[in-house]
Amino acid sequence: MTTDPDDLFFSQTGLDRSRVEAQVGEALHNSDDGELFLEFRQSEALGFDDGRLKTANFDTQQGFGLRCVAGESTGYAHASELSEEALKRASDAVQAVKQGGSFTLAEGPARTNTHLYSDENPLGAQSFEEKVKLLAEIDSYARGKDPRVQQVSASLAGEWQAVEIIRADGAIVRDIRPLVRLNVSVTVGEGERQETGSYGVGGRMGYDIFIAPDQWRSQVDEALRQALTNLDSVAAPAGEMDVVLGPGWPGILLHEAIGHGLEGDFNRKKTSAFAGLLGQRVAAPGITVVDDGTLADRRGSLTVDDEGTPTSRTVLIEDGILKGYMQDRLNARLMGMAATGNGRRESYAHQPMPRMTNTYMLSGDKDPGEILASVKKGLYAVSFGGGQVDITSGKFVFSCTEAYMIENGRIGAPVKGATIIGNGPDVLTRVSMIGNDMKLDPGIGTCGKGGQGVPVGVGQPTLLVNGLTVGGTAQAAA
Repeated sequence: MTTDPDDLFFSQTGLDRSRVEAQVGEALHNSDDGELFLEFRQSEALGFDDGRLKTANFDTQQGFGLRCVAGESTGYAHASELSEEALKRASDAVQAVKQGGSFTLAEGPARTNTHLYSDENPLGAQSFEEKVKLLAEIDSYARGKDPRVQQVSASLAGEWQAVEIIRADGAIVRDIRPLVRLNVSVTVGEGERQETGSYGVGGRMGYDIFIAPDQWRSQVDEALRQALTNLDSVAAPAGEMDVVLGPGWPGILLHEAIGHGLEGDFNRKKTSAFAGLLGQRVAAPGITVVDDGTLADRRGSLTVDDEGTPTSRTVLIEDGILKGYMQDRLNARLMGMAATGNGRRESYAHQPMPRMTNTYMLSGDKDPGEILASVKKGLYAVSFGGGQVDITSGKFVFSCTEAYMIENGRIGAPVKGATIIGNGPDVLTRVSMIGNDMKLDPGIGTCGKGGQGVPVGVGQPTLLVNGLTVGGTAQAAA
């Protein structure tokens, strides 16, 4: 596969670059902002289940999205057909938003020479047969680890995305984005009881690092450990208690309950619980939260966002004080702020909006053992599954996939069915101890917003949150 955008978007399609650029300039003349977003994407997904290959999909898609922004209004048209005729129809459609007004073209984004990941296509590095063999080996290894293993599921997914963004001022921004993921799920049973554990890894790179035997075996071991732990779990208590959140993936609670409320669109429209609070204390002292799209090879990272703005390390909360929001170009302009490189879209068929990249809390100064030892009775939440969040109020409910009771400062019995219930802004004020062990998730996050899904990263250190509501099936002792 060539990595030359001229071949992808022009030579192979018959498009003439000079005519396309002229058409974009005409469509976006006398507007505030906009761009032509060209995309070519190859993707694959292999699923191994019940001892055999169940699914094997390979897909190629291409298309463009043309956006014209005038004031708060946006005209958007997209097509899977890369032709001048399709572009002309799109141009005629999006210009309707300019009627009845006079607008000034916003200054384009800064340029960057940074490259955060390789432009090599990961899909062709290993053959189809090698990938199927890998999944079969994962299945065999997991079943041989413990006689209680009843079901093994393994999946391999990858994509290679090439984008070119042509802006109204003639600036051209290009990016080549690889993305891979390996997931393992193991179900164990004893008597009539069954429990499942899972583990996944991924990033913007090739498969090589993840499919090395020592790597995928450690994934299987971790999934099996979780499943066997859950097999011994007891009913979770219910009530208000101190909760210790583990490092890494539990940052998904931070992402959902707090991160979305710090995106520019919700704050411009004043529908976020954080609207109008810049410069004010919104969290306990010591809490610093950043969104950083510049981390090399991370799942949520981007060299440039989907508007052509270089990503950045944006400090959202510093020592408990609200410092900033994540911004795309439209909301940043309307709020009189700078774009932060958070304008993201699922594909050419979607408009960009402010979205997180890698959102995490920085380390504090407490040893994780000290944090656990400080809790007389509480819950230690190691991993989370699904959850629901109300952006306006900040209220959330999250289910724990791995959690333990804490008794007299020691980790006790694993519990099943625990849910964490609270309010995002309120939780930030209840954090009393921050660990020195900040860790990012292993590269598995996908964030949904407005019907669009994009890859993201999360992370945090061990945290002690006082007085959280825990839902469960057993009544907590007084």
